[in-house]
Amino acid sequence: MLAASPAALHGPEHVTVPVAYDAILLASFGGPEGQDDVIPFLRNVTRGRGIPDERLEEVAHHYRAFDGISPINAQNRALKAALEAEIAERGLDLPVLWGNRNWDPYLRDALLEADERGYRSLIAVATSAYSSYSSCRQYREDFAIALDETGLGGQITIDKVRQFFDHPGFVRPFIDGVRDALADIEARFEGIDLASEVEVLFTTHSIPSADAERSGPAARGFGAGGAYAAQHEAVAEVVMMAAAGGGTGGTGAGASGPAVSWQLVYQSRSGPPSQPWLEPDINDAIAELPARGIRAVVIVPLGFVSDHMEVLWDLDNEALTSCEEHGLYGVRTPTPGIDPAYVKGLVDLVLERVHGTAVAARPAVTRLGPWYDVCRPGCCENVRLGFKPAVSGIAP
Repeated sequence: MLAASPAALHGPEHVTVPVAYDAILLASFGGPEGQDDVIPFLRNVTRGRGIPDERLEEVAHHYRAFDGISPINAQNRALKAALEAEIAERGLDLPVLWGNRNWDPYLRDALLEADERGYRSLIAVATSAYSSYSSCRQYREDFAIALDETGLGGQITIDKVRQFFDHPGFVRPFIDGVRDALADIEARFEGIDLASEVEVLFTTHSIPSADAERSGPAARGFGAGGAYAAQHEAVAEVVMMAAAGGGTGGTGAGASGPAVSWQLVYQSRSGPPSQPWLEPDINDAIAELPARGIRAVVIVPLGFVSDHMEVLWDLDNEALTSCEEHGLYGVRTPTPGIDPAYVKGLVDLVLERVHGTAVAARPAVTRLGPWYDVCRPGCCENVRLGFKPAVSGIAP
């Protein structure tokens, strides 16, 4: 199957020759848009695992509480429109197609639209910033599945922009959010000591520990949490430094403001209790804060690009309720959503590939990036499923 452009087919880590693309493929997770959609959607998400509907209904109540409507599709419609506006502002000819992995419009629908409109070379922007099976490789596998299902393998190629966890366009909204939250706390609690009475919790989706260990290329030697944990920790360091007045690069809390305490926590785990997942859980972390004299908590959804269900339910409902139960003031900062810096950054990532931008000229605010254009062999294996065909990277 001809799955990638010639420049990325066998690929160096970074593609530094110009590539002409016909359109952008905005790829996302998808979500139900009514009560009747909820169980079919969850069947799609868990396909191949043999989970009965009775167990799926235990998760469905999150969606039921919002009339069966996940906010993610509306978020993606808004993001698609924002991307189109930014592209038009720059005078570019790059239509934006949208396809989901788990709900309408599906990736295969986007590819059929591409074929109908005569587009043969696509550059994909997935709504996930970090390296792991579920946030990178699974998209690449689903691209391959969609090409196979539509019979368009060998006719349409799909490249993918690099993981953008440390692109300044993605990071800037989190810096602004933490700064605003700390200012809010100072205004609410006269005389509060930010250094000793406030905790910043950077939260992301938990994943199985075995998958985390295999996230990113093994040769980088990231350790137990793999690239997934290392990337989040590196971005959190940059956010805290910048929020304290120390700029947008480097590490540490910065010298211009208080050294506010922070930690990386996890949320939204699933799977059997016997299977190790990344910890600590955000609610467990919150429960331990009063004993340290913490009075206020800033919850930063660092692993998420928009206010989808894991943010609205697991953070705005469960985590903020945990804060109340433990006598803590809690505030949740915004996700990037359609923040202008984020939208501009996504277009910049596409143009890196259009222009073949040299690695040294690519922005990255942590020591880990800029990340790879072409995923490395063996990157982000799913321990349970093994390697499946995947585009936009080197086999396996």
